[in-house]
Amino acid sequence: MKQQTLIGVDIGTTSTKTVAFDIEGKVLFHYAIEYPIISKEPDHAEQDPKVVLQAVLDGLKIVVEQLHNSGYHLQGVSFSSAMHSLIVVDEQDHLLTNCLIWADSRSKEYATELKNSAIGHTIYLQTGTPLHPMSPLPKICWLRDHEPEVYRKAAKFIGIKEYVFLRLFGEHKVDYSIASATGLFNIFDLDWHTEALKIAGINEEQLSKPVPSTYTFHDLRPRYATYLNISSATPFVIGASDGCLANLGSNAVRPGDAVVTIGTSGAVRMMADKPATDLQERIFSYILTPERFVLGGAVNNGGVVLRWFRDNFFELETVAAREQNFNSYTLLNKMASTVPAGADGLLFLPYLLGERAPIWDASARGCFFGVHFNHTRAHFARAVMEGVIFGVYSVGKALEQTIGTASAIYANGGFARSELWVQMLADVFNIQVHITETPEGSAFGAAVMGMYALNMIDNLEEVEKMVTITKTFVPDQLNHQRYMKNFALFEELYPKLKGSFGK
Repeated sequence: MKQQTLIGVDIGTTSTKTVAFDIEGKVLFHYAIEYPIISKEPDHAEQDPKVVLQAVLDGLKIVVEQLHNSGYHLQGVSFSSAMHSLIVVDEQDHLLTNCLIWADSRSKEYATELKNSAIGHTIYLQTGTPLHPMSPLPKICWLRDHEPEVYRKAAKFIGIKEYVFLRLFGEHKVDYSIASATGLFNIFDLDWHTEALKIAGINEEQLSKPVPSTYTFHDLRPRYATYLNISSATPFVIGASDGCLANLGSNAVRPGDAVVTIGTSGAVRMMADKPATDLQERIFSYILTPERFVLGGAVNNGGVVLRWFRDNFFELETVAAREQNFNSYTLLNKMASTVPAGADGLLFLPYLLGERAPIWDASARGCFFGVHFNHTRAHFARAVMEGVIFGVYSVGKALEQTIGTASAIYANGGFARSELWVQMLADVFNIQVHITETPEGSAFGAAVMGMYALNMIDNLEEVEKMVTITKTFVPDQLNHQRYMKNFALFEELYPKLKGSFGK
């Protein structure tokens, strides 16, 4: 009997990853296809939906061929996707726009105005999506006023995953998870939110039908089945959003389980068994399944901040390291480790790229505070690393005040390769941090959701058998006390500087 496999497809911001897994979660084959972000004007960030669709098809074709050549049996395909994308199509489902991705900020004035209004606050409390230019709600408002002809012809407002399934199956469906990140979906009623639709000036017929993350398509259009060399009856599971599936793929499936991801940007996400919103509007509340909600916040300033420091203040060492085929970040970590926790009073606000959670302020900026004659470059390096962790901890504190303290943290992303940085995370949060061999993040989460939808596993908790904890970091109490003194000052700085940033 041929071994059962399932493919997880992760439609990301800059690439689509297609990964085949066996029933035990082992990676069999992997293929990634990159594509550009189109930015012809400031604040614009788009993708060509046709290019993304072709990346999905080509990745699937290559991985399916590898499975066939190796004698594996494909049980199905399941999907993950980046959130907050927006595409407009007409009555014939022809494209009227490119895909506006989460990084598109042309609607920032609309988001700010709505955020500062009573109706905006009500919409946040019901939809769980912070009012920010990333989300489709203000994007649609911008289109209404700046692209009136497109807005008039709009038959449907959809996201990139919806576009892929529209082409493959001819149906307008959106999973609860992606819908819950639009600012247009009531996370308590699991349906489109009337007041948000009124603000956007649209109706339910202009949006896809919401379905659970286990919803499965079975009638692949013949031309795509032929192209992929699979049966038209092959099950395609709609899946969920990349953030929610990253939690699932990290084994953070029980209430109180948290995941901290720091790559270029970063995020803190905690699992809960019911939706919750924050009166201060600091966090999101997205859906994995109707029984599992992922609460948290994304930060703009993750590993990109350390890269900025390396490229501008560690340049000679970086060039030398490259010539010797050595990792420059290893040298940077070694230098930062010579300085005690708290960087001898040097603080860094990490908001180089503005900030999303928890302050949601695009005009925020970075700042070193407390610079002393005795501070060295090593102090600045450590302060930068600590500043990123403080930014993440700010989100963690908002979560704690909303749903309680995390019971465990699973860490992933590029920062997890730095033991110094992960230890900082454990010390600041004062919680054990686990590093896992999580295969391919959101694509793995998509595969696990697909296994569940297709009855290959009995429940989502079975992901625990597929994930191995490779190392656990235990918090240092003395370091935690030092960090809390610095963090108290860190929290004071932004409100005091906010007005100056705007100038």
